Amino acid sequence: VWGGLDLSSVSDLTALVLYFPNTHFVLPFFWVPGENAELRERRDKVPYQTWARAGHITLTEGNVFDFGIVREKLRELATIYDIKELAFDRWGATQLMLEMQSDGLKVELCGQGFASMSAPSKEVERLVIGGTLRHPDNAVLNWCASNVAVEMDAAGNIKPSKKKSTERIDGMVALVMAVWSASRNAIGPCGSVYESRGLVVL
Repeated sequence: VWGGLDLSSVSDLTALVLYFPNTHFVLPFFWVPGENAELRERRDKVPYQTWARAGHITLTEGNVFDFGIVREKLRELATIYDIKELAFDRWGATQLMLEMQSDGLKVELCGQGFASMSAPSKEVERLVIGGTLRHPDNAVLNWCASNVAVEMDAAGNIKPSKKKSTERIDGMVALVMAVWSASRNAIGPCGSVYESRGLVVL
C-alpha cells in the first residue's frame, strides 16, 4: 500500500488516500473542521454534513484542523496495511513528517510541479479512462474528481491545478501523490518486477 497526503489548509479539506497498485484500489479518508463545514454548507452548498453522516468525511471540532488526527489515523492504518511509503505535499508538512518518521513510517516530500506530478497524473487519467480504477464510491472523492482542472506546460506535461479548479481537488491530488510514491518505488500494475523474476545482469 502506498499513500498520499494533502494537508491543504488548517481550516479546510485534508485528504489521505491509500493506493493498492496490484488491484488499482483506492481508499480515501477526508477531514474538515466542523465549524467550517457548517458555514460552507450554508454558503456554498457543499454538503459536508450530509457526507459526514454517510461516513464519507470526518468533521473535527472547532474551526482549525489538528494534524495529530491524521497521525493517529495513520498509526491505526499501519496496523492493518503494510504502508510502504507516504507522500506529503510540501505545505506545512515538516512537523507531521518528523512525527510519522518517529512512528516508523517512511515518508517522502512530493513536489507539486510538473516534474513530479505529470507521470502519475497521466497514470491516474489512464486508469480512469480505462475503467480500471477501483474505489468505494466515496462522495467526497467523487466531488474532488468532478472539480479537477488540468494544467499543461509546453512539453505536454500535466498536473491537477488547484488554481484553475472551481472547488476543492485535495482528494485527487492525494491520489496522484500516492501513485507517484508507488511509481518511484518501481511498482507497476502487477507489482514490482522483482516479484516475478530476479535481477537481470547486463
